[in-house]
Amino acid sequence: MSRRKLSPADNKYARGVVVVCAGSKKYPGASLLAVGGARRGNAGYVKYLSGNASLLTQVISKFPDVVPISSLSEERVDSLLVGPGGSTLASFPDIPLVLDGAAISKVKSLKKRSSVTVITPHEGELKYLGIESSGSREEIARAIAREFGVIVVLKGKGTIVTDSERIFVDRIGGPELATAGTGDVLAGLIASFLVNVKDGGKAFDLVCDAVSLHSRAGRQAAKKFTSVTAVEVLEELGKV
Repeated sequence: MSRRKLSPADNKYARGVVVVCAGSKKYPGASLLAVGGARRGNAGYVKYLSGNASLLTQVISKFPDVVPISSLSEERVDSLLVGPGGSTLASFPDIPLVLDGAAISKVKSLKKRSSVTVITPHEGELKYLGIESSGSREEIARAIAREFGVIVVLKGKGTIVTDSERIFVDRIGGPELATAGTGDVLAGLIASFLVNVKDGGKAFDLVCDAVSLHSRAGRQAAKKFTSVTAVEVLEELGKV
């Protein structure tokens, strides 16, 4: 279980380009947390997409290595995260895609894609799919993955990852992750893990790895802080 292994011949483009479209006036912190997570997934290049000048300024002030962009036009993008904090797009390129928050609802209108799509709901966000959270979590996650042809990361106690056939249940993460913003960090991390993915099989394994790494960061943070926040989880991602 690890981030992408680096080669001595790698350059920033060979390592992959991830674009994060996250945050809003109501939830400005989501942009920082999602971008922060993306920076820890071993992509060589992180771009932040927003039409909000204030959010762009906040992100670049915090992370000067991140490149601000105002559209996807003529931009190289190897994977894309949309949604934490309310941001969304009208259409998506056919590349690995992670949908979080309200953007999860977009999966219902996606045309057939050759690239992998990952959605990262907690149980309260199942409403964006018009699904009631009744039945076992495993059954719910499998049904969603089967219906929409996606990898589902159903967050919560024992976060579940499934593509409808395979299933992984995280046993590392604890209640320290039950705090606002940790899901934004996870979404960014997953998107960064997926920059070099060409097939769904490898994608599933990488999503599981990202979930496990995020949970390990939470465990490490819990050893240092009585009350863990998403900021501490993000900080620990650079150490686990």
